[in-house]
Amino acid sequence: MNVLEIKNLSFAYEKQMVLEDITLTVEEKDFLAIIGPNGGGKSTLLKLILGINVYKKGSIKVLGKAPKNSLTQIGYVPQNTNVNTDFPIKVIEVVMMGHVEGKRPLFGYGKHEVLCAMGALEQVGMANFAQTKIGSLSGGQRQRVMIARALCAHPQILILDEPTSSIDITGQREIYELLKQLNTYITVIVVSHDISVILEYANKAAHVNKNLSYHDISDRQSTFHTHGNDGHFCEIELLQMLGSDSCNSCTSTGSATNDTSNTSTSSVTDSNSSVSEPAEAKQQWRLKP
Repeated sequence: MNVLEIKNLSFAYEKQMVLEDITLTVEEKDFLAIIGPNGGGKSTLLKLILGINVYKKGSIKVLGKAPKNSLTQIGYVPQNTNVNTDFPIKVIEVVMMGHVEGKRPLFGYGKHEVLCAMGALEQVGMANFAQTKIGSLSGGQRQRVMIARALCAHPQILILDEPTSSIDITGQREIYELLKQLNTYITVIVVSHDISVILEYANKAAHVNKNLSYHDISDRQSTFHTHGNDGHFCEIELLQMLGSDSCNSCTSTGSATNDTSNTSTSSVTDSNSSVSEPAEAKQQWRLKP
């Protein structure tokens, strides 16, 4: 099942062309890493998928619908999630802001919304911090809370823009391990400059620099050239390959094509550390009241 289909998309800010003739297909439970230079159009592409920017040429279908009609099925974690550390708001309250349905601003949140938020916090390993002030958390912990907030929308697609910026190495790995586990039942799209995402977590990669080069990297051994007995990947060669229009394992002409003979729809999972939705969450959190 295709959860995202982009065809012949072009976009410009006034007269400056930012994206040109972009075609991309994302399948259910893909882990897509979007990389590219600053100013190459990565964040703009996300804004078009989310319906924040309006395109005039090409088409975008999210779960078979226009972006503005699919927002309730997308969880989004923006690049800048810095909060006022002096603002007296608790973790549970931040997460409940992710509700897109059933919100009652005049009377607060009901039992269902609280259960939803607690279920999301449990998924990201932050349930014990529900009553903690958001400002007292570390950068990695705050990012987990923002992911939990996105999960409150019950998304089929989780989109993250530079989710590990300003987080230490340990926190970065914890975030990507979490995304890998969530990917067992949610499609994940990540914009990142971190090469480790390509090598360890993603099964698809898209290099965006005005045009788009797409690569199926689910079989890393046949896709990437290694050096020495330790299987070392050269990051320079990797970036050159991803930025090119084609490689040994993929066929592309500056856009992504959906070749069913060469595309794997299996998710990236770890049999020893998979996250499943809590039983309570399945029954009370994901179901509408």
